[in-house]
Amino acid sequence: MAAQLAGKAHGRGKRRGYRAMAEINMTPFIDVMLVLLIVFMVAAPMLTVGVPVDLPKTNAAPLEQQKDPLFVTVQTDGRVFVQETPVELSNMVALLIAVTNNNPEARILVRGDAKIAYGKMLEVMGTMSAAGFKKVGLVAEMPNGPTAGGPRVGAKQAR
Repeated sequence: MAAQLAGKAHGRGKRRGYRAMAEINMTPFIDVMLVLLIVFMVAAPMLTVGVPVDLPKTNAAPLEQQKDPLFVTVQTDGRVFVQETPVELSNMVALLIAVTNNNPEARILVRGDAKIAYGKMLEVMGTMSAAGFKKVGLVAEMPNGPTAGGPRVGAKQAR
């Protein structure tokens, strides 16, 4: 037979011991890491705000975004969420104060569904403004088109 088995001597009858490999095959580890990186890159933007709403469209220029703004979401049925926590409007201020550590300069962005009544948005924003929060803004999306991008933040300070 012309084939030899690995670890066998070359025809002299001596047995050579198996040696451990000095190298680690990194290819499977790199493959797994790249797959995990792609999964987290795709999933991370979806995890920022978990309450789905149909945002209104606007052509307004985007403003500078603050690090970690606080999101308040108003759904079509009028339910209000602070981040992802459902809250009654009467309890919203207490929760906002607790979340922001009583910081009236905290930036709060309101994500209202396009189908909700204007009065409900004013009620939510007015409640925050009356509680002393000075930086309350609205979130909207660009209309579909060649320059359409992701969600836009148009913030106007509450007075």
